[in-house]
Amino acid sequence: MGFTSLGLSAPILKAIEEQGYDKPSPIQEQAIPAVLAGKDVMAAAQTGTGKTAGFTLPILERLDNGQRVKGNHIRALVLTPTRELAAQVQENVFKYSRHQKLTSQVVFGGVKVNPQMMKLRKGCDVLVATPGRLLDLYQQNAIKFDQLEVLVLDEADRMLDMGFIRDIRKILALLPAKRQNLLFSATFSPEIRDLAKGLVNDPVEVSVSKENSTAVTIEQSIYPADKRQKAPMLVKLIKDGNWQQTLVFCRTKHGANRLAFFLNKEGITAAPIHGNKSQGARTRALADFKSGDIRVLVATDIAARGIDIPQLPQVVNFELPHVSEDYVHRIGRTGRAGEVGKAYSLVEAAEAGELFGIERLIQQVLPRLELEGFKPVNELPESKLDTRPIKPKKPKKPKKPKAEHQDGQRSGDNARGNKPASKNKRHFGHSKPKGEKKNGNGQGGEGKAKPRSGNANNKPRRPANRKSNGSQPKAQ
Repeated sequence: MGFTSLGLSAPILKAIEEQGYDKPSPIQEQAIPAVLAGKDVMAAAQTGTGKTAGFTLPILERLDNGQRVKGNHIRALVLTPTRELAAQVQENVFKYSRHQKLTSQVVFGGVKVNPQMMKLRKGCDVLVATPGRLLDLYQQNAIKFDQLEVLVLDEADRMLDMGFIRDIRKILALLPAKRQNLLFSATFSPEIRDLAKGLVNDPVEVSVSKENSTAVTIEQSIYPADKRQKAPMLVKLIKDGNWQQTLVFCRTKHGANRLAFFLNKEGITAAPIHGNKSQGARTRALADFKSGDIRVLVATDIAARGIDIPQLPQVVNFELPHVSEDYVHRIGRTGRAGEVGKAYSLVEAAEAGELFGIERLIQQVLPRLELEGFKPVNELPESKLDTRPIKPKKPKKPKKPKAEHQDGQRSGDNARGNKPASKNKRHFGHSKPKGEKKNGNGQGGEGKAKPRSGNANNKPRRPANRKSNGSQPKAQ
């Protein structure tokens, strides 16, 4: 089946041909007809399956025949969890709409808001946005949703993981009730289905691969390693293999910074990309990596969302992720669009738990390789595949809002002075009525103030009368 059989018009088919594609991927074959028919869609698709084109192409087809967009209005909204993914999606929208009279913009945080407000004045047909910046623009009256026809939640699972659920619900409340809804996620977890209840109506469900499966085009293997030897091992692998383009994953921002610094010191051009970097620095690092100006991009999980490098040869897990599903997302950056890719993981003995969890998730034991001169002192335990099915996580119950006093003070035991005896050392037994003080014997009543410890006679001192000239009074 070719793209011509999917009901797409000549301008879009021409743009597809210019991108070098002649056959739709499985997700595109199923999603495009459903979106063109105006139906709501829930699609489970791993990264690298062509899901972006799966919703972009039919949306552009539908918008091409509609009414002209008004100032500050939009007709299609695509929400993404990260800036990089937002930029990547908008780039795809621009490429596929180049032969149409449709406009698109991208907005995200980390950059000045005024230029984005200026671009939205004329309105745009497709807006790609991160949730926080979209709400900022709405609050400043820079965007209106009266003309909205289509809403897309891309990588909905990651948006929930990153805590965007409240922002998403706020946005949904602002949108017209009559609209088409498209939800794309790596899995149909209970949390995703709970979100879908208030979003999609009688959706078409599309799933093209087993949940948490890795692409067959990715060759996976691990190198057992001691923690202190990981960085030198990576240098040897890059130099011996003459790797010119490698994406490396670290758990933390500081770890990414340290590793990039070490690689540069060893003569391997590298740059870190993570949430603490400015948007300008992140954009430059990604552009330099794509162009080949730097050989290694060291990334954290969140920052790597949206990194789409055609024919990326290899991915390296410098550290295994704590969440097994993130392993699937990480290595999915290579082996895309049918190309062969390689995924290596440097695994220390302390990461055995993470390794076994990943192998259970993907239901395969990862082959182990040895690097000459780097035999680990702390031996990595042997893998034994656990074939028991993984129970789906129960959706988290929403936290109940804390009750507040009418006067705005904190309520109940949290209010100062009203803590239970076990939590407040100043209270033993019943607390005294307000205004009642303890006397020197510890009894209630209006006793005199406790004398200062410095007074040997334990008598209250006379208040000293100050002279008008500010000098100290003489002793009486």
